[in-house]
Amino acid sequence: MREKVEASIGKIRPFLQRDGGDIELIDIVDGVVKVKLKGACGSCPMSMMTLKMGVEKQLKEDMPEIKEVVAV
Repeated sequence: MREKVEASIGKIRPFLQRDGGDIELIDIVDGVVKVKLKGACGSCPMSMMTLKMGVEKQLKEDMPEIKEVVAV
């Protein structure tokens, strides 16, 4: 499952990097994906929207078994 999540994050990563940010997969526990937003994404006031409407949406689309994506 980790490989699938990494591949899905890889689809999103270029968009985050274009804005000076990045994302790192920390862990997956019971369908909850834990990530760390880095760079500009870590301190952006819109980071929660990016996390939920971008990252979580893409991961759930690729893997319906994902329940939630949370920032740590």
